[in-house]
Amino acid sequence: MTTITTELATSTRWDDVQHALTGGGDGASCQCIWPMLRNKDWNETTTPERTTMLREEIDAGPPPGLIAYVDGEAAGWIRIGPRTVQRRLEHTRAIAAATEEPFDDDSVWAVTCFVVRREHRGQGLNGALLRAAVDYARTAGARLIEGYPVDTGGTKQQANELFHGMLTTFLAEGFRPRGELKTGRSLVTLDLSK
Repeated sequence: MTTITTELATSTRWDDVQHALTGGGDGASCQCIWPMLRNKDWNETTTPERTTMLREEIDAGPPPGLIAYVDGEAAGWIRIGPRTVQRRLEHTRAIAAATEEPFDDDSVWAVTCFVVRREHRGQGLNGALLRAAVDYARTAGARLIEGYPVDTGGTKQQANELFHGMLTTFLAEGFRPRGELKTGRSLVTLDLSK
């Protein structure tokens, strides 16, 4: 029987973060820095610079995400944290138009990235990561969590298009649709104050 566990991404788990991010897809080159930078700044960075940025972010704390383990092996990643530090979000027109929350509110957190190593896909890691991320946000004092998932409509999609997460995963964890970002993408929220 497979055992799935999750841990916060801390400095002592840096090698596990890298293992989780580099198992297929864009995680290796993105280093989950895409949500942190405006597009112009993103286009001016290299993979080694992004790796350094993520390392510095993790070293400074608080943890910007969690790692999923399958039988002790790092197998997946989720980015979650205050929306205020994920700079791309307030500069994304579709999100700005769909959200009802002010962008300067530190109590609003956002889930912006999932990565699962190719050999561990289809085992429920995204659900496990999202549940752990919700618990982490609640413990850290978040009032609300936003997500921006893909509605696959039951069709197979390219893994690189699913880094936002799937709508079904968010709905299964109690998130509620709040608006359409564009065709096939929704803004969903989970109110932790209730």
